[in-house]
Amino acid sequence: MSYTSVEFLLFTIGCVLVYYSTPKKGRWGVLLAASLGFYAIACKSRPGIMAFILMTALTTYGGGRLLGSYIDKTDKALKENKKTWDKSQKDAFKASVTKRKKLICASVLVINFGVLCFLKYYNMLAVTFGGPALRLFLPLGISFYTFQSMGYIIDIYRKKYSPERNFLKLLLFVSFFPQIIQGPISFYSNLSGQLYEGHDFDFNNLKQGVLLVAWGFFKKMVIADTLVGGINLVANAHAEYSGTYVLTAALFYALQLYADFSGGVDISRGVSQIFGIDLAENFKRPYISRSISEYWRRWHITLGAWLKEYLFYPIAMSKTFMNFSKWLKKHFGMKIAKVLPVSIASLITFVIIGIWHGANWKYAAFGIWNGGIIMISTLLEERFGKWKTALKIKDTNKLFIAFQVVRTFFIVLVGYYFDIAPDFSSAMQMMAKSVYDFHITELFATGFYKTLLISVREVVMVIAATVLLAIISMKQERSELTVRERICKKGFIFESAVFIILVSMILVFGHYGPGTDPADFYYMQF
Repeated sequence: MSYTSVEFLLFTIGCVLVYYSTPKKGRWGVLLAASLGFYAIACKSRPGIMAFILMTALTTYGGGRLLGSYIDKTDKALKENKKTWDKSQKDAFKASVTKRKKLICASVLVINFGVLCFLKYYNMLAVTFGGPALRLFLPLGISFYTFQSMGYIIDIYRKKYSPERNFLKLLLFVSFFPQIIQGPISFYSNLSGQLYEGHDFDFNNLKQGVLLVAWGFFKKMVIADTLVGGINLVANAHAEYSGTYVLTAALFYALQLYADFSGGVDISRGVSQIFGIDLAENFKRPYISRSISEYWRRWHITLGAWLKEYLFYPIAMSKTFMNFSKWLKKHFGMKIAKVLPVSIASLITFVIIGIWHGANWKYAAFGIWNGGIIMISTLLEERFGKWKTALKIKDTNKLFIAFQVVRTFFIVLVGYYFDIAPDFSSAMQMMAKSVYDFHITELFATGFYKTLLISVREVVMVIAATVLLAIISMKQERSELTVRERICKKGFIFESAVFIILVSMILVFGHYGPGTDPADFYYMQF
């Protein structure tokens, strides 16, 4: 059941009606039933997939309760023996309990990440090292619900909050249907309370949620699905096309990916807002970033926040890295000691981000490219500052800002070649071809866009839609209020007109209906 299908709209409307017709105390149960029902319908061709998400929920719940039990017993024992135990006894007891807690936490992590890694990466490693390939399938949304659940377990280990005692409530946190397919990845402390408390009906939430859902439909159906056919055509047979086609396909992909992923998350957040639930924002105008670091702070924000909290900081603050920093300070000085370990931790994190995106070595290259650029930028930051001072360039200079934005976009675009190419060598060939075999006159040749499976009418429509997207993004960048909040402040007639225009554009220009093959959301494969 696709988020852009009529079935999903009817399903959501039914869930909303039942939710607000149910007494407040039981409304979380409606969300749970809806989530399990949605997942069962989405996986109807492989009903056994339900076992994986249930396994994750059970191990997360059991591990959390066991950790909570040890934490309670530890606190109680330390309190009861506060006056009788000396420091060495207290330290020995804490060390013993910490060892058990680590074992429990590690076991849950190994089980769940082990299942994810086996299903996602076994065949990639088998092909690489000559092992037998297996017929494996990837459960829908497994990366998203695994990351979200394991964040919960780590936070219980860190004593950030007490474990959830109701298994069904934790199952709802793991399976909440608007975000199960492609996020955003939520922290338990931010989402759980919103899920479990019954929300009163709020007409303003309804209006804003519907507008956000419609905007997500617009980005997905009018922009993303119109472009995806030509991108796949060129990427899968890049040797048959000139560099002009290859570069155009890469530029199309930059737009298609953003419209697809952010559009899907808009639908998730819009549906959630109708229920009174505020999901985390996942995008903040990434293509206006002035550096690759800023781009990753604006793109897939929740994945970055998860990895920063549970991977980057533990690596950077680990005993190994702290000792490495001390050694660097002794031999190379304070500057290198501060910058290099953090840069290496960042590079490791980006390699993980790359591999998370897919079971192919090209994604490791994607991570190395992004992490390597950030690492080099960090190491040379002081030198760049001196160059700017010598050239009398101010950070507020509009031409310099424009240069930074364009430069960052093309750095990002290079990484996108690893996404669309079948493999690493193909990505390198496509990059080279985009430079030495690019002919600007081809862009105006008869039949150029038809070859990319897009008509001149659709080209004009995509350009207009992209301009609209850019205008809205820039308005949002300058305002603390969301665009939909500003629309809803202008009165019911104005907001109704905006909604009708948006829906009309989807119906007239959207890619749907007989003869079309709408693409799945890109991040569903994760």
